[in-house]
Amino acid sequence: PAFGQQSNDPFPQPIAAKEGVIAVKFVEFATVPGIAGQPQAPRMMLMVDEPGTRRLFVNDMRGPLYSVSYDGKTVTPYLDINASNWGVNVNSMGSERGFQSFAFHPQFNQRGARGFGKFYTLTDTANTTPAADFKPGGGTHTHDSVLLEWTAKNPGAATYDGTAPRELMRIEQPFANHNCGHLTFNPLATARSADFGLLYMGFADGGSGGDPFKHAQNLKSIFGKILRIDPLGSNSANGKYGIPAANPFVKNGANALGEIYAYGVRNPQRLFWDKKNGNMFMSDIGQNIVEEISPVKAGANLGWNDWEGSYRFISREAVNLENPRGNPEVTYPIVEYGQLDPLFQPNSAAIGGLVYRDNKIKQLSNLLLFGDNPSGEIFYVSADNLPKGGQDSIRRVLLNDNGMSKTLLQLIKEKN
Repeated sequence: PAFGQQSNDPFPQPIAAKEGVIAVKFVEFATVPGIAGQPQAPRMMLMVDEPGTRRLFVNDMRGPLYSVSYDGKTVTPYLDINASNWGVNVNSMGSERGFQSFAFHPQFNQRGARGFGKFYTLTDTANTTPAADFKPGGGTHTHDSVLLEWTAKNPGAATYDGTAPRELMRIEQPFANHNCGHLTFNPLATARSADFGLLYMGFADGGSGGDPFKHAQNLKSIFGKILRIDPLGSNSANGKYGIPAANPFVKNGANALGEIYAYGVRNPQRLFWDKKNGNMFMSDIGQNIVEEISPVKAGANLGWNDWEGSYRFISREAVNLENPRGNPEVTYPIVEYGQLDPLFQPNSAAIGGLVYRDNKIKQLSNLLLFGDNPSGEIFYVSADNLPKGGQDSIRRVLLNDNGMSKTLLQLIKEKN
């Protein structure tokens, strides 16, 4: 069939390397230790503030979870998911598998509340003996991904003092890449709001390339979705978690999974909210051509794999440039960029996301920030005048190292 005009670079005009650059000062905050006997540096994936116990937490994809004091001076091992007594057996082989994400229940430090002491981890595991709750459309069963609930007896204790975790959900993975993703509660939800205590989970399309089993557009498949569940509920098929009645596809019955909040994602990295207006966003890694930051609403179709960003997806080598953003039923990116941009060589992947509504770093106030790996680039666009796709509005944030502007990658290389 004819696909019209094709390209592997829909954005031939490069991102401005010097125009509009914001250079921010920085200080070294904390150091996460390595694992004894393993030469690899810590594979840090996520840092979370737990205000109830006044600590930060950061994970290493190989299994450890550390607490960090607010001044950064004290880094304490809190829990090692890979410890033999838990029986999880974290699979951290390759560059994409491991202890992916974690989230503390908003009632973690509220004694007497249902969520007291509870936190959640999303982990790839080599233990594939238990039956999976969800299976892919094919593949080779390389490993499983598990959502676990941990319950601390004393949330403020220096180290985890609870028993073995409760497994809420198990997903059979068909390929080694594109695994589970970000786990988070809506930080804007108050105790009286309907979203309070509901757990959001990004889940990738299952891997390989191009979504070969058409998972992302299939509402009966858990792959390629953003999920929302009640971890303290019990009306799921396995009885281990709840499906909120307000989820957009609950009324579809057997034609869709009730857990789905939005669909059509490839490899979502972060879910984040704007506290000024409540808008939700997602960073999603593209195939070989387009990286994107997209708005997320309940029931949204974010396009993959019919679309890669604003363009019809054809293959790993090309997208169709004709009729961009041509389906009004699809939610397209607010900002997107091409992997062939000179800033990214040899490749890129959209990560992170934050709408900065504070004023401690005045240069960044009212900006939507996101990053790219492995280039180490940090970018911004206006949060009050959101773009409508493309990369023309993207500008860089660099780190001021004694008067020299550097990327995060440059700093890491010098540190190492």
